[in-house]
Amino acid sequence: MTNALQQAILDNIPDQAWLKDAESRYIQVNDAFMTACGLKANDILGKTPREVWPAEWGGKYIDTDMAVVRSGKRMRYEEQRFSAAGEVRWFDTIKTPIFDDSGKVVGTAGISREITDRKRAEQELQASRSQLRELSAYLQSVREEERTNIARELHDELGQMLTAIQLGLGALESAVQTGADAGSMQHSIAGLLTLADNATQAVQRLATDLRPPILDGLGLNAALEWQIETFTDRTAIACELVLPPLSGQLGGEVETAVFRIVQESLTNIARHANASRAEVTLHLEQGRLLLRIIDNGKGMLLSEAEQRRRLGIVGMRERAYMLGGEFKVQSSPGHGTQIEVSLPLPGMEKKGIRPA
Repeated sequence: MTNALQQAILDNIPDQAWLKDAESRYIQVNDAFMTACGLKANDILGKTPREVWPAEWGGKYIDTDMAVVRSGKRMRYEEQRFSAAGEVRWFDTIKTPIFDDSGKVVGTAGISREITDRKRAEQELQASRSQLRELSAYLQSVREEERTNIARELHDELGQMLTAIQLGLGALESAVQTGADAGSMQHSIAGLLTLADNATQAVQRLATDLRPPILDGLGLNAALEWQIETFTDRTAIACELVLPPLSGQLGGEVETAVFRIVQESLTNIARHANASRAEVTLHLEQGRLLLRIIDNGKGMLLSEAEQRRRLGIVGMRERAYMLGGEFKVQSSPGHGTQIEVSLPLPGMEKKGIRPA
């Protein structure tokens, strides 16, 4: 095969390709290779990798060349290089021995394909899996905490009231059997009615904490109004709520997602923000439901939040993504935090949902 034909073949390979002699000197290189190292052919041919590449890389390339020459076996490995802008780039490199007619290794042929996008995708997938595992563990711990709180409420409050009612009924039964006066029994009945009313309120409070009936009965706007009112009463943090009138239902999944995202955001504000004011805004725009939650608290460095993997934020983001939506957080120390959620509403006009 003539050198011209070899060169034509090499130049038609989109990846970096080259031929070297047994001393690791370049014999031929293709256009992609010259572009990668930023040199012309005359500056490369006849030279070793130490004279073409930075010393650290050149030494590694010579070592792998010699290993192929000595073993007579093909070698494949992944390597990192830095671009001119200082970015890490990944390459899949294959080096193959070249034999003469007697079976002696007289050189090597190499090809190097950039796999940076694949490596980044692998790293992102690995990070995503790790994050999902952490989110799953977080949700499990939240579930266990909720169960613990419910068990405590049932035992300490509802259980005690039911026990008191049981004892009161027993005492009332004895009073009836012994012919006690009506006034005394009337007083006992009034006390039992009060206990029963308190028990009913406790059950309703537990049910509301799990899922407010108002969300299913009266819709998202009423549920958010109740949530903001409850938040303000518990925390003394002023919270403004801006809602659009809706002429139809958004759908159970969207309403639940918005309600839970607002709930988690307000919980974070109460626990971490040291805020005195918050604002929750909901409006419709071009077939999308837009939610914005702002506080004037201490804010945070988003890079540190990502490193600590604030799982509350991860959970809100996952709720938005599951519905094909978008989720953004803006925050900096001393300037509060802003959460923006955009959710698509397919067939919005068909369902009768429109801005007022």
